[in-house]
Amino acid sequence: MHILFLTDNFPPEVNAPASRTHDHTRQWAAAGEQVTVITCAPNFPTGRVLPGYRNRLWQQEQVDGVRVIRVWSYITANEGFARRVLDYLSYMLMAFVAALFVRRVDIVVATSPQFFTAVAGWAVGAVKRVPFVFELRDLWPESIKAVGAMKESAVIRWLERLELFLYRRAALIVSVTHAFRETLARRGIDVAKIEVVTNGVDIGRFSPRPKDAALEAELGLQGCFVAGYIGTHGMAHALETLLAAMRRLREHPDHPEGRDIRLVLLGDGARKAALREEAKRLGVMDAVRFIDTVPKEQVARYWSLLDVSIIHLRRTELFTTVIPSKLFECMGMGIPVLHGVAGESAGIVEREGCGVVFEPESVDQLVEGLLRLQADAALRGQMRSAGLRAARGYDRTALASRMLEALRRVAGA
Repeated sequence: MHILFLTDNFPPEVNAPASRTHDHTRQWAAAGEQVTVITCAPNFPTGRVLPGYRNRLWQQEQVDGVRVIRVWSYITANEGFARRVLDYLSYMLMAFVAALFVRRVDIVVATSPQFFTAVAGWAVGAVKRVPFVFELRDLWPESIKAVGAMKESAVIRWLERLELFLYRRAALIVSVTHAFRETLARRGIDVAKIEVVTNGVDIGRFSPRPKDAALEAELGLQGCFVAGYIGTHGMAHALETLLAAMRRLREHPDHPEGRDIRLVLLGDGARKAALREEAKRLGVMDAVRFIDTVPKEQVARYWSLLDVSIIHLRRTELFTTVIPSKLFECMGMGIPVLHGVAGESAGIVEREGCGVVFEPESVDQLVEGLLRLQADAALRGQMRSAGLRAARGYDRTALASRMLEALRRVAGA
């Protein structure tokens, strides 16, 4: 079976869509399937093409047995709605054209978050007369409204009609959460064609390791209790809450030991510059380490520094339906989690016993959680063990196999 996969994120980018697509497609290739990925020059989230690549009309490489075609797109940083839409539209058009030159395709898969990629996938499937599969990673455009990027308008209503059109035309929808499946069912989409394949973890890459002593010394973290957030610094993540917590710890009259807590913020995104300014305003720059995105193979070194990982999203109803993929990486590394996301993902944390749930955007609850985990090494040990046990149930190899079986059913392979 020849699988054509459309995605505007792929390694060496290190965000969640790129990692999931890479892990799945390489597993499919290893299982004997022919896999072609059409993507663009790696540039997320800074809008700068990564070393070794150019934003050319067409370039091709082999990555772990997968044929990767990179097409030209309008490149911009992950900020500014209008420019990002131009980015999405240019990729949609170029991916469609490039796909016309990929021969003997049996099935086409297109992934969100934004669904202009799915538009290209539907069009390619229609032209080639092969099934179109929509991998649903985000409820777009609902997420645009949730972060305040756009308000209810004629444009939003048009995007919602397009969204429903794509769901109905897809031969299969692969949802990353059960909550997404339930939402689509309420909107009239046939649940029989929705397969849930959650995010997971590459246990071979994310596994327990001692703190990286050289990196710990380089960042001045020796003897400190280290909390960290690793991922995109965007509008959806409300990382100002973490900075406010660091300020509160500095002033806490009953817990002076909180001044020994350090915060690592690794990643890039639309809010990073503003977060630096906020840290300066709050007077906590000495307690916070801002680190730019690092290559994929280096990420686990930074995870190793953390005594606790903070996962956080804004307080909004939409985000109760998402499961941040970094949760599974924390499980695989055996890192306790302070989980500031309500809904399905909070249920996983509580059920598996791998962390503490706090209310999104609650500085008080985050401070309480940090002090509790700092003081209780035995509790951290219990959560570490629980996370490692739970990670085996989210092994990305098994999840990739489950999605492949669904693709084979739809393609009749």
